[in-house]
Amino acid sequence: MAELPEVGAALGEGSLVTAALEGCRLAGNRLNLDVYPDGCHQFLKLFEKRREEVAQVEFLRLNCNEALIDSTLGSLPVLKCLKSLVLKGGHAKDEFGACQQGSLTTLPQDFRNLLCLTHLDLSFNSFSRLPSCVTDLASLRVLLVCHNSLVGLPEDFGRLSKLTFFSAMKNQLRDLPRSIGELAALQRLDLSENTLQSLPDEIGSLYNCLELDLSGNQLVGVPGSLANLRSLQQLRLHSNLLVTVPASLASLPNLSRLDLQNNRLRSIPPEIQSSPFVHLRGNPLGEPEIPLQSDESSSGELGRVFLVPSDDSFTVTSDGCKVILACGIQFYFPPGAATSTVTIHFQTLSPDPRWVKLRHHDILLSEVLELRPHGVEFQQEVQIWMPYTSPQTQREREVVVRTFNGQTWSDLQTKVERRGKPKKHMACCSIPHFSWFLVVSRLVENKCSVPSAGTLLFSTVDPSIKVTFPPGVTEETRSITLQVLPVLAEELAEITDDPESRASPLLCLSQNSTVDFLRPVKIQLPLPPGVTGLTLDRSRLHLLHGNLQAQTWDDITNQVVLEFTHLYARFEVTHFSWYWLWYTTKTYIGGIARKVYERLRLYQVNFIALQRKKDPEQVLLQCVPKHKVDPVLGKLHDRYQGPEPSDIVELFEGEQFFAAFERGINIDADRPDCVDGRISFIFYSHLKNMKEIYVTAEVDRKGQAVKGQVSFYRGEVPDNVPEDATKKRKGPDSHWLATLPIKLPKLKSRSGEHSEPKNGFSFPPLNLGNAETGYLTQANLLGIAGRIGADWQTIGLNLGLPYQQIERIGYNHREDLDSQILNMLFSWAQQNSDDQNCVEKLITAMKESGRQDIADEIETVIKLGRQKYRASIRRVGLDQESSAEDSTIAMV
Repeated sequence: MAELPEVGAALGEGSLVTAALEGCRLAGNRLNLDVYPDGCHQFLKLFEKRREEVAQVEFLRLNCNEALIDSTLGSLPVLKCLKSLVLKGGHAKDEFGACQQGSLTTLPQDFRNLLCLTHLDLSFNSFSRLPSCVTDLASLRVLLVCHNSLVGLPEDFGRLSKLTFFSAMKNQLRDLPRSIGELAALQRLDLSENTLQSLPDEIGSLYNCLELDLSGNQLVGVPGSLANLRSLQQLRLHSNLLVTVPASLASLPNLSRLDLQNNRLRSIPPEIQSSPFVHLRGNPLGEPEIPLQSDESSSGELGRVFLVPSDDSFTVTSDGCKVILACGIQFYFPPGAATSTVTIHFQTLSPDPRWVKLRHHDILLSEVLELRPHGVEFQQEVQIWMPYTSPQTQREREVVVRTFNGQTWSDLQTKVERRGKPKKHMACCSIPHFSWFLVVSRLVENKCSVPSAGTLLFSTVDPSIKVTFPPGVTEETRSITLQVLPVLAEELAEITDDPESRASPLLCLSQNSTVDFLRPVKIQLPLPPGVTGLTLDRSRLHLLHGNLQAQTWDDITNQVVLEFTHLYARFEVTHFSWYWLWYTTKTYIGGIARKVYERLRLYQVNFIALQRKKDPEQVLLQCVPKHKVDPVLGKLHDRYQGPEPSDIVELFEGEQFFAAFERGINIDADRPDCVDGRISFIFYSHLKNMKEIYVTAEVDRKGQAVKGQVSFYRGEVPDNVPEDATKKRKGPDSHWLATLPIKLPKLKSRSGEHSEPKNGFSFPPLNLGNAETGYLTQANLLGIAGRIGADWQTIGLNLGLPYQQIERIGYNHREDLDSQILNMLFSWAQQNSDDQNCVEKLITAMKESGRQDIADEIETVIKLGRQKYRASIRRVGLDQESSAEDSTIAMV
């Protein structure tokens, strides 16, 4: 085997293969090729030359960071004797030294023929779902899928009845299938560092489980069925969001370690607190300085209040406290800040450009937070931390919290940091009053006060940009603000289609006075790139002055005295605005500058229209910046399908646009964001411009499919848009942006209408919830039923309906999916109509079933109902908390 000298290196002492210089032969049953850069290549060569001997291999390890791994997988099902298979990534490192994931996203279906396989390691790969062939491996005892991207496990996962060890550490699991309780032989289960928010009761059926690791998730509670795990020796629940735990856990006879550290426990049962094997560090009773779940601290330290998503208020006393909202916003009320007990109401609002006025080059990074009572003041400063979407790292930008007092917006002194687990970008500031708050990214502001003696101000973005104020420049002290917007040469060439044109950074100067300076102020700007004072052609250099809104640009080259050094130009002015140096052969430079400035404010985006594979009537519409299109589509392709994204369109930050369904397709619901049959959007480059819409056809689809479309249109022209930009929006088709096809397939047994009872099943009048918190009416429930589709059984189980009842509904209405859905949903609603929390349970069940779209729609309906109720209360004067300021502006 002289042609395979490398194989001998891969075959160590006691290996499955022994290589000699001549006449080497396969011996043993072990082949480790994962530690060599071309192990897959060697395997394929060895398989080709000595197939019969390789087919007897029982233990095989391969490197999934190799390019040939997919080709190698096709040969593995031939290894009928294979007992242990390791297909791991993580062998390669990136430039920062981190392990690179393997390339595996699936496995060949004939892997199910590996009937002897008892050990399978797929760690450090790129699986988003577990291949279906895995659950066919009936002999499997050990399954490792650590460090992947799994969001769920298959419903038939319980078929792996011989499994004794399963690890899915460091994935993105949101929930577990109920069949996990069928893993009767399981002894070790590691689900740490996922995103689990709840556990099925069936997990209490793992009677042989010895170790259970659920740490590092988002659990707020655990089922009482865990007390059935009589064999359990170690239970790790640390680093979750637990607010309570069942006292029955303390009675598990074999438990030697119960780790509850770093949670949010509201109370700890005495049985658990007194148990010697319980670890409580990071909770109130363990370390007082760690967050508490109550309003009071047990040892004199400030207490912390953790709120759940359904909360919309909290109480602050003179003792002070720290408050953490479910959305991640945090408050710090120092002792003495409140002189008496005060109840704070809060809500997050979608930004509306009618009152959220962004300045040029601002980027919105958060939703709006409203705190009431408006205008309430405290004896000491209250601090707030607001999470935000991190903008692309740009040296010329800074993040600030902006507040609205009912009339004007102002920026607060802000510091940014990363805190929490996982680390989130947070903007922190002290707030002077309670009103409305949001986070924006703006151009860096350099400020100074100019006394009569004069001073010097320079830019931290570009220190070569300086403003010199001579003595006697002013009689009274003035506040000056300097901002700089760099312009890349490549960007300028693309916009102007002129590679010879060059420009300096834009300089914006403003002051708090309307009076011109008493003496000229000297400004220094860098010459445009590639231009020096020695090679300068003065006829090509233009100094432009723009008004404060940058709508007009005037060439003032002949109105000032320009001085040049090797790298800089200097000139004097007596009033402030925008200044810009251009180097070009063009003559009408003012118009070109206006066009470039406008384009610098625009974002290039694509529109996406996708239909859910399981339910084509559910359409996802999204506006995505062009550099994010591929990643967004990559995350959606498993659940959605549709046409290619639209051509590139340009939008301003905060610009309104609409989506309209056309050619036989209509919106299938009354929506608060629907205006004249069109869905309203507001484009913000760093927020999600996404909505899921349910549609119906204007004609009966039993006979044929409907080929329609969705078109996108601009809204009204934004304020302060340059004249050149508005020219494009005049004419009969000026508002049209893009059109994408939508197809509703021909119906088989399902009907799209629910107005008539099915199979004699009638629905008595029914309302869920109450007027104060918001109703779900029978009409709302019928609309929800029309969107559930094939997920009805999962949703029913998450609503708490018995499995036998779900089976009976499915059998009794086996020919009609609509009747199955309606019977399930209305059976649950009738049983729970007296429960004040039934709407919240319905929302939770939708989320647990992977139907965030329906959960969002229910929350929107409830929110709208609450707003109408509160508005009616205010109209009749019954709202004790309403204030005069509240009535001056409607923020929603």
